[in-house]
Amino acid sequence: MNRKEMLTRIQRADRPWDFVIIGGGATGLATAIEAASRGYRTVLLEQDDFSKATSSRSTKLIHGGVRYLQQGNVTLVLEALKERRLLRENAPHLVHNLRFVVPVYDWWEGPFYGIGLKLYDMLAGRHGFGSSGHLSREKTLAYLPTIETKGLRGGIIYYDGQFDDARLAVNMAQTAAEQSATVINYMKVTGLMKKEDGIVSGVKARDMETGDPYEIPAKGVINATGVFTDKVIAMDDPASEKMILPSQGVHLVFDKSFLPGESAVMVPHTADGRVLFATPWHNRVIVGTTDIPVAEISLEPRPMDEEIEFLLTHAAHYLSKDPGPEDILSMFAGLRPLVSHGSDGSTAAVSRDHTIHISRSGLVTIAGGKWTTCRKMAEDTIDQAATVADLPDSPTVSKDLHIHGFHKNFDKFGELGIYGADAQSIADLINERPSLGERLHEKFSTMAAEVVWAVRHEMARTVEDFLSRRTRALLLDARASVEMVPKVAELMKRELGRDESWAEEQIHRFRGLAEGYFVS
Repeated sequence: MNRKEMLTRIQRADRPWDFVIIGGGATGLATAIEAASRGYRTVLLEQDDFSKATSSRSTKLIHGGVRYLQQGNVTLVLEALKERRLLRENAPHLVHNLRFVVPVYDWWEGPFYGIGLKLYDMLAGRHGFGSSGHLSREKTLAYLPTIETKGLRGGIIYYDGQFDDARLAVNMAQTAAEQSATVINYMKVTGLMKKEDGIVSGVKARDMETGDPYEIPAKGVINATGVFTDKVIAMDDPASEKMILPSQGVHLVFDKSFLPGESAVMVPHTADGRVLFATPWHNRVIVGTTDIPVAEISLEPRPMDEEIEFLLTHAAHYLSKDPGPEDILSMFAGLRPLVSHGSDGSTAAVSRDHTIHISRSGLVTIAGGKWTTCRKMAEDTIDQAATVADLPDSPTVSKDLHIHGFHKNFDKFGELGIYGADAQSIADLINERPSLGERLHEKFSTMAAEVVWAVRHEMARTVEDFLSRRTRALLLDARASVEMVPKVAELMKRELGRDESWAEEQIHRFRGLAEGYFVS
Protein backbone atom coordinates (compact mmCIF):
# COMPACT_ATOMS: atom_id res chain seq x y z
CA MET A 1 0.00 0.00 0.00
CA ASN A 2 1.83 3.01 -1.35
CA ARG A 3 0.44 6.55 -1.41
CA LYS A 4 2.38 7.65 -4.49
CA GLU A 5 1.02 4.70 -6.42
CA MET A 6 -2.51 5.47 -5.26
CA LEU A 7 -2.23 9.09 -6.41
CA THR A 8 -0.95 7.94 -9.78
CA ARG A 9 -4.05 5.78 -10.23
CA ILE A 10 -6.28 8.82 -9.76
CA GLN A 11 -4.18 11.01 -12.02
CA ARG A 12 -4.23 8.43 -14.83
CA ALA A 13 -7.88 7.38 -14.55
CA ASP A 14 -9.45 7.66 -18.00
CA ARG A 15 -13.08 7.20 -17.01
CA PRO A 16 -15.31 7.84 -13.98
CA TRP A 17 -14.93 5.59 -10.98
CA ASP A 18 -17.88 3.46 -9.96
CA PHE A 19 -17.70 4.81 -6.41
CA VAL A 20 -15.94 7.54 -4.51
CA ILE A 21 -16.13 6.89 -0.78
CA ILE A 22 -15.53 9.84 1.52
CA GLY A 23 -14.11 8.86 4.92
CA GLY A 24 -11.39 6.47 6.05
CA GLY A 25 -12.76 5.27 9.35
CA ALA A 26 -14.32 1.89 10.11
CA THR A 27 -17.41 2.47 7.96
CA GLY A 28 -15.63 3.97 4.98
CA LEU A 29 -12.93 1.30 4.93
CA ALA A 30 -15.48 -1.51 5.25
CA THR A 31 -17.48 0.07 2.42
CA ALA A 32 -14.37 0.25 0.23
CA ILE A 33 -13.71 -3.44 0.86
CA GLU A 34 -17.33 -4.28 0.11
CA ALA A 35 -17.40 -2.30 -3.14
CA ALA A 36 -14.01 -3.39 -4.47
CA SER A 37 -14.54 -7.05 -3.59
CA ARG A 38 -17.75 -7.01 -5.64
CA GLY A 39 -15.77 -5.77 -8.63
CA TYR A 40 -16.68 -2.08 -8.55
CA ARG A 41 -13.94 0.46 -9.37
CA THR A 42 -13.53 2.19 -6.03
CA VAL A 43 -11.59 5.09 -4.58
CA LEU A 44 -11.60 6.09 -0.89
CA LEU A 45 -10.49 9.52 0.30
CA GLU A 46 -9.61 10.36 3.92
CA GLN A 47 -8.96 13.95 4.99
CA ASP A 48 -6.39 12.94 7.63
CA ASP A 49 -5.06 9.48 8.50
CA PHE A 50 -7.07 6.28 8.42
CA SER A 51 -9.17 6.00 11.63
CA LYS A 52 -7.82 9.33 12.89
CA ALA A 53 -11.09 10.24 14.58
CA THR A 54 -13.73 8.05 16.24
CA SER A 55 -12.52 4.73 14.85
CA SER A 56 -9.22 4.75 16.76
CA ARG A 57 -10.77 5.88 20.06
CA SER A 58 -13.21 3.10 20.88
CA THR A 59 -13.49 0.95 24.02
CA LYS A 60 -11.61 -1.72 21.98
CA LEU A 61 -14.53 -4.17 22.14
CA ILE A 62 -16.09 -6.29 19.42
CA HIS A 63 -19.38 -7.06 21.11
CA GLY A 64 -23.04 -7.79 20.70
CA GLY A 65 -23.96 -5.03 23.11
CA VAL A 66 -25.32 -6.09 26.48
CA ARG A 67 -26.74 -2.60 27.00
CA TYR A 68 -28.65 -2.74 23.70
CA LEU A 69 -30.32 -5.91 24.97
CA GLN A 70 -31.30 -4.06 28.12
CA GLN A 71 -32.85 -1.36 25.88
CA GLY A 72 -34.85 -4.02 24.05
CA ASN A 73 -33.03 -3.70 20.72
CA VAL A 74 -32.84 -7.43 20.05
CA THR A 75 -32.40 -6.98 16.29
CA LEU A 76 -29.22 -4.95 16.72
CA VAL A 77 -27.84 -7.45 19.24
CA LEU A 78 -28.53 -10.40 16.92
CA GLU A 79 -26.81 -8.64 14.03
CA ALA A 80 -23.83 -7.61 16.16
CA LEU A 81 -23.35 -11.11 17.60
CA LYS A 82 -23.22 -12.57 14.10
CA GLU A 83 -20.79 -9.91 12.89
CA ARG A 84 -18.66 -10.41 16.01
CA ARG A 85 -18.01 -14.01 14.97
CA LEU A 86 -17.18 -13.02 11.38
CA LEU A 87 -14.63 -10.47 12.56
CA ARG A 88 -12.92 -13.01 14.79
CA GLU A 89 -12.80 -15.52 11.94
CA ASN A 90 -11.53 -13.05 9.35
CA ALA A 91 -9.02 -11.18 11.54
CA PRO A 92 -7.90 -13.60 14.29
CA HIS A 93 -4.61 -11.73 14.74
CA LEU A 94 -6.55 -8.67 15.96
CA VAL A 95 -9.84 -9.97 17.39
CA HIS A 96 -9.95 -12.37 20.33
CA ASN A 97 -12.24 -13.60 23.09
CA LEU A 98 -12.27 -11.73 26.39
CA ARG A 99 -13.69 -12.92 29.71
CA PHE A 100 -15.88 -10.37 31.51
CA VAL A 101 -16.97 -10.49 35.15
CA VAL A 102 -19.91 -8.52 36.52
CA PRO A 103 -19.29 -8.06 40.28
CA VAL A 104 -22.42 -8.61 42.38
CA TYR A 105 -22.94 -6.56 45.54
CA ASP A 106 -26.74 -6.57 45.99
CA TRP A 107 -28.82 -9.76 46.34
CA TRP A 108 -30.99 -8.97 43.31
CA GLU A 109 -28.12 -8.33 40.88
CA GLY A 110 -27.14 -11.99 40.49
CA PRO A 111 -30.48 -13.29 39.19
CA PHE A 112 -31.29 -10.07 37.30
CA TYR A 113 -28.06 -9.81 35.30
CA GLY A 114 -27.65 -13.58 35.15
CA ILE A 115 -30.94 -14.01 33.30
CA GLY A 116 -30.03 -11.18 30.92
CA LEU A 117 -26.67 -12.72 30.07
CA LYS A 118 -28.23 -16.15 29.54
CA LEU A 119 -30.50 -14.48 26.99
CA TYR A 120 -27.35 -12.97 25.45
CA ASP A 121 -25.91 -16.50 25.16
CA MET A 122 -29.13 -17.78 23.63
CA LEU A 123 -29.20 -15.03 21.00
CA ALA A 124 -25.56 -15.72 20.11
CA GLY A 125 -26.29 -19.42 19.57
CA ARG A 126 -23.55 -21.00 17.48
CA HIS A 127 -21.88 -17.58 17.21
CA GLY A 128 -21.16 -17.55 20.96
CA PHE A 129 -17.71 -16.92 22.44
CA GLY A 130 -18.40 -18.80 25.69
CA SER A 131 -21.16 -19.54 28.20
CA SER A 132 -22.15 -17.17 30.98
CA GLY A 133 -22.61 -18.33 34.55
CA HIS A 134 -22.61 -17.41 38.23
CA LEU A 135 -19.38 -17.16 40.23
CA SER A 136 -18.79 -17.57 43.94
CA ARG A 137 -17.16 -14.77 45.87
CA GLU A 138 -13.90 -16.73 45.92
CA LYS A 139 -13.94 -17.39 42.18
CA THR A 140 -14.77 -13.75 41.47
CA LEU A 141 -11.73 -12.68 43.48
CA ALA A 142 -9.59 -15.22 41.64
CA TYR A 143 -10.52 -13.59 38.33
CA LEU A 144 -10.50 -10.04 39.72
CA PRO A 145 -7.96 -9.90 42.57
CA THR A 146 -8.19 -6.09 42.86
CA ILE A 147 -11.99 -5.80 42.86
CA GLU A 148 -13.56 -3.97 45.81
CA THR A 149 -14.29 -6.66 48.42
CA LYS A 150 -16.62 -4.75 50.75
CA GLY A 151 -20.11 -6.21 50.26
CA LEU A 152 -19.01 -8.45 47.39
CA ARG A 153 -21.34 -11.45 47.08
CA GLY A 154 -19.96 -13.03 43.90
CA GLY A 155 -20.07 -12.36 40.19
CA ILE A 156 -21.38 -13.31 36.78
CA ILE A 157 -19.07 -14.38 33.99
CA TYR A 158 -19.68 -13.91 30.27
CA TYR A 159 -17.63 -13.60 27.09
CA ASP A 160 -17.30 -11.02 24.35
CA GLY A 161 -14.57 -9.87 21.95
CA GLN A 162 -11.68 -7.42 22.09
CA PHE A 163 -9.55 -5.92 19.32
CA ASP A 164 -7.11 -3.20 18.34
CA ASP A 165 -9.23 -0.70 16.45
CA ALA A 166 -6.60 1.38 14.62
CA ARG A 167 -4.57 -1.71 13.67
CA LEU A 168 -7.72 -3.26 12.22
CA ALA A 169 -8.38 -0.05 10.28
CA VAL A 170 -4.89 -0.14 8.75
CA ASN A 171 -5.31 -3.80 7.80
CA MET A 172 -8.71 -3.01 6.30
CA ALA A 173 -7.17 -0.28 4.15
CA GLN A 174 -4.64 -2.86 2.95
CA THR A 175 -7.44 -5.33 2.31
CA ALA A 176 -9.32 -2.79 0.21
CA ALA A 177 -6.14 -2.12 -1.77
CA GLU A 178 -5.67 -5.86 -2.32
CA GLN A 179 -9.20 -5.94 -3.73
CA SER A 180 -8.07 -3.24 -6.22
CA ALA A 181 -9.53 -0.23 -4.39
CA THR A 182 -7.56 3.01 -4.44
CA VAL A 183 -7.27 4.32 -0.87
CA ILE A 184 -5.58 7.62 -0.02
CA ASN A 185 -5.07 9.36 3.30
CA TYR A 186 -4.50 13.12 3.65
CA MET A 187 -6.83 13.80 0.71
CA LYS A 188 -9.64 16.12 1.79
CA VAL A 189 -12.90 16.37 -0.12
CA THR A 190 -13.67 20.07 -0.57
CA GLY A 191 -16.82 19.87 -2.65
CA LEU A 192 -19.15 17.77 -4.79
CA MET A 193 -19.30 17.72 -8.59
CA LYS A 194 -22.77 17.76 -10.15
CA LYS A 195 -24.30 17.38 -13.58
CA GLU A 196 -26.61 20.01 -15.07
CA ASP A 197 -29.60 18.17 -13.64
CA GLY A 198 -28.16 18.38 -10.13
CA ILE A 199 -27.13 14.75 -9.82
CA VAL A 200 -23.83 14.14 -8.01
CA SER A 201 -21.10 13.12 -10.46
CA GLY A 202 -17.95 13.07 -8.34
CA VAL A 203 -15.93 15.05 -5.81
CA LYS A 204 -13.43 17.87 -5.64
CA ALA A 205 -10.49 17.16 -3.35
CA ARG A 206 -7.19 18.59 -2.18
CA ASP A 207 -3.98 16.74 -1.41
CA MET A 208 -3.21 17.94 2.12
CA GLU A 209 0.50 17.24 1.68
CA THR A 210 1.09 19.14 -1.57
CA GLY A 211 -1.95 21.39 -1.83
CA ASP A 212 -2.71 20.02 -5.31
CA PRO A 213 -6.42 20.09 -6.27
CA TYR A 214 -8.21 17.13 -7.86
CA GLU A 215 -11.52 16.53 -9.58
CA ILE A 216 -12.54 12.89 -9.34
CA PRO A 217 -15.60 11.88 -11.38
CA ALA A 218 -17.68 8.91 -10.20
CA LYS A 219 -20.99 7.21 -10.90
CA GLY A 220 -21.75 7.10 -7.20
CA VAL A 221 -20.58 9.09 -4.17
CA ILE A 222 -20.83 7.66 -0.65
CA ASN A 223 -20.58 9.81 2.46
CA ALA A 224 -19.09 7.68 5.26
CA THR A 225 -17.56 10.43 7.35
CA GLY A 226 -18.89 9.63 10.83
CA VAL A 227 -19.16 12.75 12.97
CA PHE A 228 -18.40 14.87 9.91
CA THR A 229 -21.44 13.51 8.05
CA ASP A 230 -23.38 16.77 8.17
CA LYS A 231 -20.50 18.75 6.64
CA VAL A 232 -20.59 16.59 3.51
CA ILE A 233 -24.38 16.69 3.40
CA ALA A 234 -24.17 20.50 3.54
CA MET A 235 -21.91 20.42 0.45
CA ASP A 236 -24.84 18.76 -1.31
CA ASP A 237 -27.60 20.86 0.23
CA PRO A 238 -26.74 23.76 2.57
CA ALA A 239 -30.35 23.85 3.80
CA SER A 240 -30.43 20.19 4.86
CA GLU A 241 -31.28 19.18 8.42
CA LYS A 242 -28.52 17.77 10.61
CA MET A 243 -28.40 14.00 10.98
CA ILE A 244 -25.72 13.60 13.63
CA LEU A 245 -26.05 14.03 17.37
CA PRO A 246 -22.40 13.78 18.47
CA SER A 247 -21.63 12.26 21.84
CA GLN A 248 -18.24 12.25 23.53
CA GLY A 249 -16.80 9.16 25.18
CA VAL A 250 -13.63 9.31 27.27
CA HIS A 251 -11.29 6.51 28.38
CA LEU A 252 -8.52 6.52 30.97
CA VAL A 253 -5.51 4.21 30.78
CA PHE A 254 -3.74 2.87 33.87
CA ASP A 255 -0.93 0.51 34.78
CA LYS A 256 -1.78 -3.20 34.73
CA SER A 257 -1.43 -3.37 38.53
CA PHE A 258 -4.90 -1.80 38.88
CA LEU A 259 -6.46 -4.87 37.24
CA PRO A 260 -3.98 -7.77 36.99
CA GLY A 261 -4.94 -10.92 35.15
CA GLU A 262 -6.78 -11.37 31.86
CA SER A 263 -10.38 -10.69 32.94
CA ALA A 264 -12.37 -7.50 32.37
CA VAL A 265 -14.85 -5.81 34.71
CA MET A 266 -18.28 -4.80 33.46
CA VAL A 267 -20.52 -2.56 35.55
CA PRO A 268 -24.01 -2.68 33.97
CA HIS A 269 -25.31 0.71 35.11
CA THR A 270 -23.55 3.95 36.05
CA ALA A 271 -24.95 7.31 37.10
CA ASP A 272 -25.30 8.47 33.47
CA GLY A 273 -26.95 5.25 32.33
CA ARG A 274 -23.91 3.78 30.62
CA VAL A 275 -22.09 0.51 31.00
CA LEU A 276 -18.66 0.96 32.59
CA PHE A 277 -15.76 -1.24 31.53
CA ALA A 278 -12.31 -1.85 32.96
CA THR A 279 -10.48 -4.01 30.46
CA PRO A 280 -6.92 -5.33 30.08
CA TRP A 281 -5.38 -4.16 26.79
CA HIS A 282 -1.77 -4.27 25.59
CA ASN A 283 -0.55 -4.82 29.16
CA ARG A 284 -2.45 -1.77 30.44
CA VAL A 285 -5.97 -1.22 31.80
CA ILE A 286 -8.58 0.89 30.01
CA VAL A 287 -11.47 2.36 32.03
CA GLY A 288 -14.43 3.91 30.21
CA THR A 289 -16.56 5.37 29.04
CA THR A 290 -18.63 8.55 29.31
CA ASP A 291 -21.55 9.68 27.16
CA ILE A 292 -21.92 13.46 26.93
CA PRO A 293 -23.57 15.41 24.09
CA VAL A 294 -21.18 17.92 22.50
CA ALA A 295 -21.72 20.86 20.18
CA GLU A 296 -18.27 21.13 18.64
CA ILE A 297 -16.92 18.47 16.29
CA SER A 298 -13.17 18.06 16.19
CA LEU A 299 -10.58 15.64 14.84
CA GLU A 300 -8.86 15.90 18.21
CA PRO A 301 -11.48 16.11 21.00
CA ARG A 302 -10.20 16.47 24.54
CA PRO A 303 -11.51 14.93 27.79
CA MET A 304 -13.38 17.34 30.02
CA ASP A 305 -12.54 17.63 33.71
CA GLU A 306 -15.94 16.29 34.75
CA GLU A 307 -15.47 13.21 32.56
CA ILE A 308 -12.10 12.45 34.10
CA GLU A 309 -13.55 12.88 37.59
CA PHE A 310 -16.54 10.69 36.74
CA LEU A 311 -14.33 7.80 35.59
CA LEU A 312 -11.92 8.12 38.50
CA THR A 313 -14.82 8.11 40.98
CA HIS A 314 -16.49 5.08 39.45
CA ALA A 315 -13.21 3.19 39.13
CA ALA A 316 -12.60 3.81 42.83
CA HIS A 317 -16.02 2.28 43.62
CA TYR A 318 -15.07 -1.03 42.07
CA LEU A 319 -11.28 -1.30 42.41
CA SER A 320 -9.56 -1.83 45.76
CA LYS A 321 -6.64 0.30 44.53
CA ASP A 322 -8.19 3.72 43.94
CA PRO A 323 -6.68 5.46 40.89
CA GLY A 324 -5.97 9.17 40.99
CA PRO A 325 -5.11 11.76 38.32
CA GLU A 326 -1.42 11.03 38.84
CA ASP A 327 -2.00 7.40 37.84
CA ILE A 328 -3.38 8.22 34.40
CA LEU A 329 -0.86 7.03 31.79
CA SER A 330 -3.00 8.35 28.95
CA MET A 331 -6.53 9.53 28.31
CA PHE A 332 -8.37 9.83 25.05
CA ALA A 333 -11.70 11.13 23.82
CA GLY A 334 -13.77 10.04 20.85
CA LEU A 335 -16.98 11.36 19.31
CA ARG A 336 -19.78 8.92 18.51
CA PRO A 337 -21.68 9.70 15.29
CA LEU A 338 -25.13 8.95 16.67
CA VAL A 339 -28.06 9.47 14.33
CA SER A 340 -30.59 11.90 15.74
CA HIS A 341 -34.21 10.80 15.65
CA GLY A 342 -35.75 13.64 17.59
CA SER A 343 -33.69 12.91 20.68
CA ASP A 344 -34.43 14.80 23.88
CA GLY A 345 -30.74 15.61 24.21
CA SER A 346 -29.65 12.50 26.09
CA THR A 347 -27.25 10.37 24.05
CA ALA A 348 -27.02 7.31 26.31
CA ALA A 349 -30.41 6.12 25.04
CA VAL A 350 -29.92 6.99 21.36
CA SER A 351 -29.92 3.91 19.12
CA ARG A 352 -26.63 2.64 17.72
CA ASP A 353 -28.42 1.31 14.61
CA HIS A 354 -27.11 2.52 11.28
CA THR A 355 -29.05 4.66 8.83
CA ILE A 356 -28.69 4.99 5.05
CA HIS A 357 -29.88 8.27 3.56
CA ILE A 358 -30.14 9.00 -0.16
CA SER A 359 -30.48 12.65 -1.17
CA ARG A 360 -32.28 13.99 -4.22
CA SER A 361 -28.91 14.45 -5.90
CA GLY A 362 -28.01 10.78 -5.38
CA LEU A 363 -25.51 11.30 -2.56
CA VAL A 364 -25.59 8.15 -0.42
CA THR A 365 -24.89 8.69 3.28
CA ILE A 366 -24.23 5.90 5.78
CA ALA A 367 -24.32 7.02 9.41
CA GLY A 368 -24.51 5.57 12.91
CA GLY A 369 -23.61 1.99 13.72
CA LYS A 370 -20.46 0.77 15.44
CA TRP A 371 -17.20 -1.07 14.79
CA THR A 372 -18.69 -4.52 15.32
CA THR A 373 -21.28 -4.10 12.56
CA CYS A 374 -19.22 -2.15 10.02
CA ARG A 375 -19.16 -5.02 7.51
CA LYS A 376 -22.96 -5.34 7.52
CA MET A 377 -23.30 -1.57 7.28
CA ALA A 378 -21.05 -1.65 4.22
CA GLU A 379 -23.03 -4.47 2.64
CA ASP A 380 -26.30 -2.59 3.07
CA THR A 381 -24.72 0.63 1.76
CA ILE A 382 -23.35 -0.89 -1.44
CA ASP A 383 -26.63 -2.69 -2.08
CA GLN A 384 -28.34 0.73 -2.13
CA ALA A 385 -25.52 2.72 -3.74
CA ALA A 386 -25.18 0.32 -6.69
CA THR A 387 -28.84 0.85 -7.48
CA VAL A 388 -28.53 4.63 -7.21
CA ALA A 389 -25.45 4.61 -9.49
CA ASP A 390 -27.18 2.27 -11.96
CA LEU A 391 -24.41 -0.30 -11.68
CA PRO A 392 -24.88 -4.01 -12.40
CA ASP A 393 -25.80 -6.16 -9.43
CA SER A 394 -22.96 -8.02 -7.76
CA PRO A 395 -23.45 -10.16 -4.63
CA THR A 396 -21.49 -9.64 -1.44
CA VAL A 397 -18.43 -11.81 -0.76
CA SER A 398 -17.19 -10.05 2.37
CA LYS A 399 -18.57 -12.49 4.94
CA ASP A 400 -15.73 -14.91 4.25
CA LEU A 401 -13.09 -12.40 3.13
CA HIS A 402 -9.95 -12.54 5.26
CA ILE A 403 -8.58 -9.23 6.47
CA HIS A 404 -4.97 -8.45 5.53
CA GLY A 405 -2.62 -10.08 8.03
CA PHE A 406 -4.89 -13.09 8.56
CA HIS A 407 -2.89 -15.90 10.18
CA LYS A 408 -4.31 -18.68 12.33
CA ASN A 409 -1.04 -19.19 14.21
CA PHE A 410 -0.16 -15.53 14.74
CA ASP A 411 0.88 -16.29 18.35
CA LYS A 412 4.07 -17.92 17.10
CA PHE A 413 5.37 -14.46 16.15
CA GLY A 414 5.42 -13.32 19.78
CA GLU A 415 5.38 -9.55 20.22
CA LEU A 416 4.97 -9.07 16.46
CA GLY A 417 1.87 -11.29 16.45
CA ILE A 418 -0.45 -8.31 16.08
CA TYR A 419 0.90 -7.94 12.53
CA GLY A 420 -0.29 -11.44 11.71
CA ALA A 421 1.12 -12.69 8.41
CA ASP A 422 3.21 -9.51 8.04
CA ALA A 423 5.24 -10.37 11.17
CA GLN A 424 7.67 -12.54 9.23
CA SER A 425 8.42 -9.72 6.80
CA ILE A 426 9.20 -7.37 9.69
CA ALA A 427 11.47 -10.03 11.19
CA ASP A 428 13.18 -10.27 7.79
CA LEU A 429 13.88 -6.52 7.89
CA ILE A 430 15.66 -7.01 11.20
CA ASN A 431 17.67 -9.93 9.85
CA GLU A 432 18.80 -7.78 6.92
CA ARG A 433 19.59 -4.78 9.12
CA PRO A 434 20.08 -5.81 12.79
CA SER A 435 19.98 -2.19 14.02
CA LEU A 436 16.24 -2.19 13.20
CA GLY A 437 15.76 -4.65 16.05
CA GLU A 438 16.44 -1.84 18.54
CA ARG A 439 13.56 -1.12 20.91
CA LEU A 440 12.41 2.48 20.79
CA HIS A 441 11.56 2.69 24.51
CA GLU A 442 11.98 0.48 27.54
CA LYS A 443 8.24 0.60 28.28
CA PHE A 444 7.26 -0.73 24.85
CA SER A 445 8.19 -3.69 22.70
CA THR A 446 8.08 -1.46 19.60
CA MET A 447 11.15 -1.79 17.38
CA ALA A 448 12.70 0.48 14.77
CA ALA A 449 11.76 -2.03 12.06
CA GLU A 450 8.10 -1.29 12.72
CA VAL A 451 8.62 2.35 11.76
CA VAL A 452 10.20 1.31 8.47
CA TRP A 453 7.39 -1.16 7.82
CA ALA A 454 4.68 1.39 8.62
CA VAL A 455 6.08 3.90 6.15
CA ARG A 456 6.74 1.40 3.35
CA HIS A 457 3.59 -0.71 3.60
CA GLU A 458 1.00 0.99 5.86
CA MET A 459 1.02 4.53 4.47
CA ALA A 460 2.20 6.16 7.72
CA ARG A 461 2.98 9.77 6.83
CA THR A 462 3.58 11.48 10.19
CA VAL A 463 5.05 10.68 13.58
CA GLU A 464 1.53 10.80 14.98
CA ASP A 465 0.37 8.20 12.45
CA PHE A 466 2.98 5.81 13.80
CA LEU A 467 2.81 6.52 17.54
CA SER A 468 -0.97 6.84 17.74
CA ARG A 469 -2.36 4.39 15.16
CA ARG A 470 0.29 2.09 13.59
CA THR A 471 1.38 1.43 17.16
CA ARG A 472 -0.67 2.55 20.16
CA ALA A 473 2.06 4.21 22.21
CA LEU A 474 0.25 7.54 22.59
CA LEU A 475 -2.84 5.84 23.99
CA LEU A 476 -0.91 3.49 26.27
CA ASP A 477 1.57 5.90 27.87
CA ALA A 478 1.53 9.45 26.53
CA ARG A 479 4.67 10.64 28.32
CA ALA A 480 6.70 7.63 27.21
CA SER A 481 5.49 8.13 23.62
CA VAL A 482 6.93 11.66 23.67
CA GLU A 483 10.33 10.23 24.61
CA MET A 484 10.19 8.03 21.50
CA VAL A 485 9.57 10.92 19.10
CA PRO A 486 13.16 11.85 18.08
CA LYS A 487 14.00 8.27 17.04
CA VAL A 488 10.71 7.83 15.17
CA ALA A 489 11.08 11.17 13.39
CA GLU A 490 14.63 10.33 12.28
CA LEU A 491 13.59 6.94 10.90
CA MET A 492 10.55 8.36 9.11
CA LYS A 493 12.59 11.25 7.70
CA ARG A 494 14.91 8.80 5.98
CA GLU A 495 12.13 6.57 4.67
CA LEU A 496 10.01 9.44 3.37
CA GLY A 497 12.94 11.41 1.96
CA ARG A 498 12.18 14.42 4.15
CA ASP A 499 14.60 17.03 5.49
CA GLU A 500 15.61 18.04 9.01
CA SER A 501 13.06 20.85 9.23
CA TRP A 502 10.29 18.31 8.61
CA ALA A 503 11.59 16.14 11.46
CA GLU A 504 11.78 19.13 13.82
CA GLU A 505 8.24 20.17 12.94
CA GLN A 506 6.99 16.62 13.53
CA ILE A 507 8.65 16.49 16.94
CA HIS A 508 7.17 19.85 17.95
CA ARG A 509 3.70 18.95 16.67
CA PHE A 510 3.56 15.58 18.40
CA ARG A 511 4.74 16.98 21.73
CA GLY A 512 1.93 19.53 21.61
CA LEU A 513 -0.60 16.85 20.74
CA ALA A 514 0.53 14.50 23.51
CA GLU A 515 0.01 17.15 26.19
CA GLY A 516 -3.72 16.59 25.80
CA TYR A 517 -3.35 12.91 26.66
CA PHE A 518 -2.08 13.22 30.24
CA VAL A 519 -2.92 15.27 33.30
CA SER A 520 -0.27 17.97 33.68
